[in-house]
Amino acid sequence: MSTPKQGYREGNLQAPTRHALQWQDAAFYDEQELFTELERIFDICHGCRRCVSLCHAFPTLFDLVDASATMEVDGVAKQDYWKVVEHCYLCDLCYMTKCPYVPPHEWNLDFPHVMLRAKAVKFKNQGASVRDKILSATDAVGKFAGIPIVVQTVNTVNRMPTMRKAIQAVLGVHENALVPDYHHDTLRKRRPDLARVVSAKAGTQTKGKVALFITCYGNYNEPQLGEDLIAVLQHNEIEVRLVDKEQCCGMPKLELGDLQAVDRAKQANIPQLAAWVDAGYDIIAPVPSCVLMFKQEIPLMYPADTQVQQVKSAIYDPFEYLMLRHKEGLLKTDFHQSLGHIAYHVACHQRVQNIGLKTRDVLALVPDTKVTPIERCSGHDGTYAVKQEYHEIAMKIAKPIVNRVKEMQPDHYASDCPIAGRHIQHGMDDASHTEHPIQLLRKAYGI
Repeated sequence: MSTPKQGYREGNLQAPTRHALQWQDAAFYDEQELFTELERIFDICHGCRRCVSLCHAFPTLFDLVDASATMEVDGVAKQDYWKVVEHCYLCDLCYMTKCPYVPPHEWNLDFPHVMLRAKAVKFKNQGASVRDKILSATDAVGKFAGIPIVVQTVNTVNRMPTMRKAIQAVLGVHENALVPDYHHDTLRKRRPDLARVVSAKAGTQTKGKVALFITCYGNYNEPQLGEDLIAVLQHNEIEVRLVDKEQCCGMPKLELGDLQAVDRAKQANIPQLAAWVDAGYDIIAPVPSCVLMFKQEIPLMYPADTQVQQVKSAIYDPFEYLMLRHKEGLLKTDFHQSLGHIAYHVACHQRVQNIGLKTRDVLALVPDTKVTPIERCSGHDGTYAVKQEYHEIAMKIAKPIVNRVKEMQPDHYASDCPIAGRHIQHGMDDASHTEHPIQLLRKAYGI
């Protein structure tokens, strides 16, 4: 192997750390420099192979190596590196849960970030397909699909096998992929005024006032998710307001490598979110990927931006926030209904926030309730599982979760990521339905 001599420094006993993303440097987009770094990273991964079970990127890499003339990375054609890149959906699990060589190790291995760099280079040089542009334009698609007459047509077409075959042929969206409904009656239209005010208690980490970043998905696809979250927060005497106006958090564009689009989303979202923080509000988003964008991805792109860092310190996963309220003695536990046994899928983009299993901990407060976590990737990643060439792979990745749920025969199965939950439901292939943990908590409260 061409890697440095193996060794550990004192710093390796420290927690993993992420370096800022040098996406504005010209060298970041140099394809030859990228290939040099990819070869270095792939050589280390080939000698380790601990991440083989996480996603399809690593089996693809190892198959390429094993099929090469040298059976080493130097025998793999550089253009075949893209086959590895296309299967990485930046879940970060390899970095956070498997890899022993992440910084501060001297090998400085950050697989997700070199994949992101590769996606950015490819996007700059080749752009994106029509399908990928549409799938990542969540705001525009949601607004168009939510038009009263259009929404009925879109939802009907998405349920028709013959039309889905046509869509697969034209756009490359797999005919069997489960796609979400769209709603004309969005969350913003349902809740135009959230004016209930409750004063925050002094001396607490949480302020008791929440600005809700509802996300594209929460507004257009599952507005009931926002309704359930608002009901739980208000039941706990927390003032809730909707952020005045928002764009997509930028995660779909990040996964596409379109970093300029991520920059535009940041310019639209960060100033107004920072203004809510200045006004004394905490921020919550109901989708883990959106929280992760503001907690990690955008701060790593803009490490010197004070507003970005301000938002990073004030945004919470819903159950992270509720558990903080519980520790402060402010969470109500007046539950009226037990939930029985819950098979709980821990979403990847929540796991890598390093907040612990807060969803499990909150739901476990409900009497006569057992929560069994399943810490595996569902394989959906927002758009990966709906693409024609990846759908069957995504279903294979989800199969261990589906098998666990079937073995448990729980009263409920749920995921913090609503898209992952529906993907698991698709794999169940029965009459069962996924439920979001916040929906279960509302049910337990009886509100």
